[in-house]
Amino acid sequence: MKTAPKPGSFVEVSQTLNGNDIIQKGTVLPRGELFAPGILVLKLENGYNVGISEAKITNISVVTQPAQVQKTKTVVEHNPDLPTIAFVSFGGTISSRLDYKTGGVVADYDASDFYEMMPELAGIANIQSSSAANMMSEDMTFVDYEHMAKTLRPLLADDSINGIVLTQGTDTLHYSTAAMSFMLGSLTKPVVFTASQRSIDRGSSDAFENIICAVRAAASWDGAAVDR
Repeated sequence: MKTAPKPGSFVEVSQTLNGNDIIQKGTVLPRGELFAPGILVLKLENGYNVGISEAKITNISVVTQPAQVQKTKTVVEHNPDLPTIAFVSFGGTISSRLDYKTGGVVADYDASDFYEMMPELAGIANIQSSSAANMMSEDMTFVDYEHMAKTLRPLLADDSINGIVLTQGTDTLHYSTAAMSFMLGSLTKPVVFTASQRSIDRGSSDAFENIICAVRAAASWDGAAVDR
């Protein structure tokens, strides 16, 4: 196979195994960084994923190209009567959702997404969202903590921002808060860290309650410290 179909393409793959011709149909998934080279990964029609050695593929035909999905954004007007919270994402489970079309995990949320998923936020604060990193928290090093501190310092100095919420993975959440309590120096507003055990696209996710509580704390807490 010279060129792999684009992720999201629905394909028919022919291969020969033990002298038998086999045809499998499925959606091409993005190749993960840890995947071995020479493997085509499909999400089959039954929902399971399968890895196919490209060396054993005799033919592959694209049935349908990946659909171009246009995402519409909800425009949320700034409410001058509410505080403004800077919402900073550093990745982790809480910032991830599964794209069921491709099988890949994406973390591309912005303020309008949060308002759509948690309309309660519209009555708590204006949200100014940004993504500073997209990583698993167990991979964080001192370089990442330095990046985190450099990201937060301008927000602390911005008089239009009343508080900060930062989301990351759960594994090293306690290390991050400890590092920021030392690296940020004298604080002028609350910095609230939160995370979740399950990704935000799951109905059983704790992300919703955690985010709402974190935003409420950052918006109403009369204090200046790092907390989780």
